Amino acid sequence: MAEKNYLLYGASGHARVILDCIKANKSGVIGVFDDNLNIKDFHGLNFIGNYNEEEHTFPLVISIGSNIIRKQIASIVKPFFTNVIHPSASISRSVEIGKGTVILHHAIIQSGCIIGNHVIINTGSSVDHECILNDYVHISPQATLCGNVTVGEGTQIGANATIIPGVKVGKWAMIGAGSVVIRDVPDFAVVVGNPGKIIKKQLLDII
Repeated sequence: MAEKNYLLYGASGHARVILDCIKANKSGVIGVFDDNLNIKDFHGLNFIGNYNEEEHTFPLVISIGSNIIRKQIASIVKPFFTNVIHPSASISRSVEIGKGTVILHHAIIQSGCIIGNHVIINTGSSVDHECILNDYVHISPQATLCGNVTVGEGTQIGANATIIPGVKVGKWAMIGAGSVVIRDVPDFAVVVGNPGKIIKKQLLDII
């Protein structure tokens, strides 16, 4: 018997990983919302279709990798969210975690970190002591944040990227895969390379 039941919003590849995490916790998914009505089935789960507040009777996880889309959805649905944490993740008891956040397989979060709402901390990533991750951040697989790093709202840290201690990364920035960030990053910047260099600014329509 499931220990806890969830709803997902987003029938995506990311949802498949979240579903595995939920099953690993001996819990279940009651149904899946998605605005793409061409989808008829999602791994045998109850496909609900468009979001309907009357159907939102269990805690919801926004199962979409796009940071912007997670923010858009969070602004229009009932604020009845929950977290999903894979049992293999290692998380200090002193860590603060907001609602709707997903922490995946073998992620590590060390002492004194503050994790916002609707954050993704992906497979095998490492977040060291006293880091601050604001809402809608995505830490990609195998990325490493050293101690006292701050990451602004909506920023994506690419796979295998490294952020050295004390760096502040602005909001809605993009750190490329494998980059090594050794200095502060402004809002909306796209950074690539070792050492990381700004190559452009993102033009995003943020709600």
